[in-house]
Amino acid sequence: MDEMTQLRELRADAPVPDRGALAPGRQRLTEAAAPGRRVHRLRADWRVAAVGAAAAITVAAVLGTQLGDAADRSGPASTAGTLRLDSPAEVLNRAADALEKQPAGPEPRDDQWIYTRTAQAAQGDRNGMAAGRVTYDPDDWVPYGNSAAAKNGKDSDYRTARQVYRAAEALPDDPARLLAKVRSFYPAGNTAESPPEAEAQHSFRAMGLMVEAYPIAPAALARLYRAMATIPGVHVTDHLVKDAAGREAIAITRKEDGIHEQREILLDPHDFSYAGLRFVVTEDYEYALSDGKVKRQTIKFKAGQILTSEARVEAAVVDAKGEKP
Repeated sequence: MDEMTQLRELRADAPVPDRGALAPGRQRLTEAAAPGRRVHRLRADWRVAAVGAAAAITVAAVLGTQLGDAADRSGPASTAGTLRLDSPAEVLNRAADALEKQPAGPEPRDDQWIYTRTAQAAQGDRNGMAAGRVTYDPDDWVPYGNSAAAKNGKDSDYRTARQVYRAAEALPDDPARLLAKVRSFYPAGNTAESPPEAEAQHSFRAMGLMVEAYPIAPAALARLYRAMATIPGVHVTDHLVKDAAGREAIAITRKEDGIHEQREILLDPHDFSYAGLRFVVTEDYEYALSDGKVKRQTIKFKAGQILTSEARVEAAVVDAKGEKP
């Protein structure tokens, strides 16, 4: 039995704690496994894997808006077109073209709430399928403005939904200027805990933070995708991968500087909305667990191995906490 199977089966019957209880441990584990790497604390900024195939494929692309209820991905596509997954520029610009045709709904009111439901999956295999349990986080409602969290939050990357919506609306069309604005909105660190980043990695990380926000007007998301295509080192996986909820997704990827993994931003192939986040083991490596003095265990990681991923299952603007779309 390999090490990861042992980890999965250890106390498999234990109840799953809520997301808030897991957050401190997630942060400590991520920092220990990737010293010197900037950590996105409030969300599951973890590592996963996928291996690319050699052929381009066809996916369905439904024209839709991101504002309002999250798209229903269970039914057949009503408006389809071919999209080759062999060029990030082609994929992201095609997605932008579709988004630009969509009408923008009104900005949410300050008294409205953002409802989200997310899923977590851990210990996946080389084919992108989750080998461990898929857990669904408790339904979450956050005030659109959420001024108290913005003022008192300890995560330097946290922005309210209102802050992100308005910042995205104000972004310029020029990709270089847009990327500079997004990096400024989510600045790099300058400490041992949050070390500086090279510009390309900073751009991709910051873009991931912005596109995962909800809601973002379609035209603003289109500008973000066009700029994302220009970041050095960005690729697209040439087959659809699975998100944490088992749904097919387009993976826009970039290898993390200095480590054996790549970040994957997942897009819904039906409407090009944000679907989730994964990290990818790009090559075989070993990591030694220790208490600082004695090596306790060596864990082997394989290229293509999924460690964990997060999917946004549902998102909507609602009028009250507790209300669902």
